[in-house]
Amino acid sequence: MYDKDVKFSLWCDFIEREFIDGEFLRLLANGVINGATSNPAIFKAAFSTSKAYKDVILTSGKRHPKDMYEILATQDIKMAACRLLKNFADDDDGFVSIEVDPNLSGDTTGTIEEGVRLYSLISMPNVMIKIPATKEGFEAMSALIARGISVNATLVFSPEQAKSCLDAFEAGTKIYEKRFIGTTLPKGLISVFVSRFDRLLDEKMAQNSLPTAQIGIMNAANIYRIIEDRALNNVRTLFASTGVKGGTLRADHYVRELMYKNCINTTPIDTIREFIKEKATPKEAPGKENIASFFEVVKNTGIDMNAVYKELLNDGLKQFVAAFDDIMKTLQ
Repeated sequence: MYDKDVKFSLWCDFIEREFIDGEFLRLLANGVINGATSNPAIFKAAFSTSKAYKDVILTSGKRHPKDMYEILATQDIKMAACRLLKNFADDDDGFVSIEVDPNLSGDTTGTIEEGVRLYSLISMPNVMIKIPATKEGFEAMSALIARGISVNATLVFSPEQAKSCLDAFEAGTKIYEKRFIGTTLPKGLISVFVSRFDRLLDEKMAQNSLPTAQIGIMNAANIYRIIEDRALNNVRTLFASTGVKGGTLRADHYVRELMYKNCINTTPIDTIREFIKEKATPKEAPGKENIASFFEVVKNTGIDMNAVYKELLNDGLKQFVAAFDDIMKTLQ
């Protein structure tokens, strides 16, 4: 754990097999990171740029693109899970996540079946199945937790999504506890996306003489407060989409500003490299009154946060589907 005093974890939002046996191991050994995440966009970049996958593709024979994708992805996830197993055994996180096909975001049964299958294929206790936070996804989250499979709820933008994730995790945990009395509970993460708010809204904020690079942080703090207040002992907040793209912000801005107690920040490798150059100080999340006041000011600018939540979720789903579909074309 990066900071044991406040139970703050730093995870790597990147998976690629040469990296796993190189810098990834060094970061683990030095106590910088204690977990990892992946998504279709990450795998798309890895498969299309790294030579490490070519031999596997050439020696696997002609396969359906999705079968080939799953061979490559599950191999990488299993490699990472093996490297993280000591952290997991020491109750120091040690998880790595793999996302179900984003085309299944509206299919509860399909999501459950694929989540169970991927978990079985990888066959490691420290794997999390990542599921988009949609109506159908919430039902799948509950079903997987009930089976003892840890879940990472992704593409969470709104407080309402977070509450639905909490409900799903709580319901699934209750079923699990009745089935498997006295065993370790599966874990649930609620991945709150951050920087996309600011990339979308900073121009509008600046036009109204309001601070930029703040909506994402304040929204994340609001959801963090909701999750902490619910106090489910097997559920934590994970801040995602914390890399900085262009602009004047320092590369690790969203990691430093969201270094809250009992949370995780998953971020690109370049951001991690920047973050560890200089000691960071944990922060206290803004209070509920400050958050409410902030969003009242935002509302007065004409920004409709409910519309923003919907736009960002739809865009996030489209991006993941596009990345996944591009992988299928590449592997044809």
